[in-house]
Amino acid sequence: MPIQSVNPSNNQLIQVFEPHSEDFVNAAIERADLQFSLWKDVPFADKAILFNKLATVLEERKESLAEIMTLEMGKLTAEGIAEVEKCALVCRYYADNAEKFLKDEILKSDHSKAFISYHPLGTILAVMPWNFPLWQVFRFAAPTLMAGNVGLLKHASNVQMCAQAIEDVFIEAGFPNGSFQNLRIGSDKVEAIINDDRIKAVTLTGSEGAGSAVASVAGSKIKKSVLELGGSDPFIVLDNADMDLTVRTAVKARMRNCGQSCIAAKRFIVVERVYDEFVEKFSSFLQALKVGDPSDIMTSCGPMASEDLANELLKQVEESVSKGAKVVLGGKRPEREGAYFEPTILADLKPGMPAYEDELFGPVASLFKVKNEEEAIALANNSKFGLGASIWTQDLVRGEMIARKIESGAVFVNHMVSSDPRLPFGGIKTSGYGRELSHLGIREFMNTKTIAIN
Repeated sequence: MPIQSVNPSNNQLIQVFEPHSEDFVNAAIERADLQFSLWKDVPFADKAILFNKLATVLEERKESLAEIMTLEMGKLTAEGIAEVEKCALVCRYYADNAEKFLKDEILKSDHSKAFISYHPLGTILAVMPWNFPLWQVFRFAAPTLMAGNVGLLKHASNVQMCAQAIEDVFIEAGFPNGSFQNLRIGSDKVEAIINDDRIKAVTLTGSEGAGSAVASVAGSKIKKSVLELGGSDPFIVLDNADMDLTVRTAVKARMRNCGQSCIAAKRFIVVERVYDEFVEKFSSFLQALKVGDPSDIMTSCGPMASEDLANELLKQVEESVSKGAKVVLGGKRPEREGAYFEPTILADLKPGMPAYEDELFGPVASLFKVKNEEEAIALANNSKFGLGASIWTQDLVRGEMIARKIESGAVFVNHMVSSDPRLPFGGIKTSGYGRELSHLGIREFMNTKTIAIN
């Protein structure tokens, strides 16, 4: 069945792709397997040259790559350029640090000599999402390939232009044939690839359902998997927060990428003493956002990535309202062509409502009033998700104390949740397992081998 790329700002068809055949996929896996036998022994210095060249290609192509993201999934052009620049950053980061992260580690023991030695596993399959179509891939590819593995990409069906562009920049940078390949296939083909003995591990960023399915298949074959799934990150505002800074960041934390981010702030938990002030300022900022064409420099909120996603979000909002939620702002889809959704705030939320229980993947903020920080902590932890969280207070000791009590993979005090090549990234609970980025991320797809000598 053909794969279609549709512009969400006007719902117009951009391009139709024929999926790769079973023979093509098998040949790609074979190329990867053969290339691994060579690539694993390439010195770090030589791999670093290629990744620095790749970073340069990304920087030179950032405007055109951002344009593709704008066309295929509605990302604001400025956000797309920033995403490409971040991809270049992660390439340079691992070019500079991979060898240090993977050097032998001497251990004390009763043996004459004992140490940990890191060795790549082989071909790693990456199943990637559409919301950050370049960053998610490079976040996987830079550490994985610098470590000596090779990669196969199964990208989201609606961003196949992005997927091809990614493979093209690897080729332009001079990477050897088979080291990184794009597979244009549907989700129904993933299981067979994971089952192939030449595939050694799999990583997925996506929905809880997709993660469960992929992990089940990998587990049945005793293969390593890393999952980064959904999130419903709490944004906790204490009574001594710098309110102007807090509100400005709250808008960015919720609305970046039209709210379509796993680590976007989604549950705004505000102590009652400053609740009214926060709501007034937050509403005012959101109301001032310009919804429109993502290629227009004046636009601050583009379309969602597809009509289906916008309609699903509307369904969640309407169900929450039918169960008693209050619409503070927005709550509807504007009457215009494209997958647009109004910036929205919902309050008076109770268990059983989608806005309380589920991840709202779009420009909708769930608002909660609590009496004190103890209630804030309890509410923040009362979630099946555990990806990120942020705390807003001018008392840094207090902020750190609360951060230690939050059940999530990362907590930021006086900063929105974000990914940084230098910091480990990943979640707990249904937000997934394993870590990407930093020294931990590059070791996920390695054999951590103990060697003892007497």
